[in-house]
Amino acid sequence: MHAYLNAAGLISPQRTFENDFSCTLNTQGAAILPAIEPDYKGLINPVQLRRMSRILKLGTAAAQLCINNAGGRQPDAIIVGTGLACVNDLEVFLKSVIETDEQGVSSIPFINSLHNTVAAQVARTLKIQSYNNTHCHRGASFENALLDALMLLHEKEHRQILVGGIDEFSRHYYNLLTTKVTSGEGAGFFLLSDLPAGENSVKISAVRTFYAPGEDFIPRFLAEQHTPVHHLDAALLGMNGAPGDDALYRRLIDCLFPPGTPLITYKHLCGEYPTSSAFALALAARAIAAGAFPPPAILRPGKPATPHKVLIYNHYQNCNHTLILVEKAGLM
Repeated sequence: MHAYLNAAGLISPQRTFENDFSCTLNTQGAAILPAIEPDYKGLINPVQLRRMSRILKLGTAAAQLCINNAGGRQPDAIIVGTGLACVNDLEVFLKSVIETDEQGVSSIPFINSLHNTVAAQVARTLKIQSYNNTHCHRGASFENALLDALMLLHEKEHRQILVGGIDEFSRHYYNLLTTKVTSGEGAGFFLLSDLPAGENSVKISAVRTFYAPGEDFIPRFLAEQHTPVHHLDAALLGMNGAPGDDALYRRLIDCLFPPGTPLITYKHLCGEYPTSSAFALALAARAIAAGAFPPPAILRPGKPATPHKVLIYNHYQNCNHTLILVEKAGLM
């Protein structure tokens, strides 16, 4: 199963809503990377905007950016992946329950805290009354949303599918983490189709999720795709700066990826959050279309070839491991 990524809309700690992947923001020493938000008035109806929580603004605006970049093409289905969903609205609701001793609690924060709130809001905004689904599987949420879309396209159920990955920063959740890394947030939406829509389209060739996999899961995945490691033009890794988390990537660098393979990282640009791989996918798609990764993302340069085939590998807290193989459309 495969799909063509024909447009993207990304709001992140970089100015990616302007399609700027130069990634010049200095992130050294930052514990939290908040999303740089666009002027919402040009993307969301002002009447709706007044009633939206911050995560709804992020998600709705990113979806509209994607539709705008696709030339206004409307999707047949909407699928969203989120690890924490509207966690800040949930915290507001729980706090009010405690402070009021369960008396006179407003239901609005609870309604806004539901995991499918973003997908529902995007559907209302775009007036899409068809397949609408939300996947909530921690660090594999976005990849499961992609898999859902790939299956729908393979079964010819739909032709244009809007797929998103979104999570917001939560101070309470951050304080609960035993391993502190640079935390971030973001909203990325992608228009997938069974046909390419232009020369900047990229092909999502395969997506896999693993829970606590064995040592050889990446070679087996690549073998299934008939793609030897030396055929990769780059490996995009989810290194987050934590020694325990990064040790897994370091072992791969030592034993799997040959010295000529360029190594790219991205979490120093967007922070760590459950659906950060949506940022990675947008970065890979942009690099394939532009012919190069931005210098701040390059961990180790390699052969001087433009990236045509990129493997994205990410793990979240060493539980959810995910792989996405992305390549230039039309590449055999």
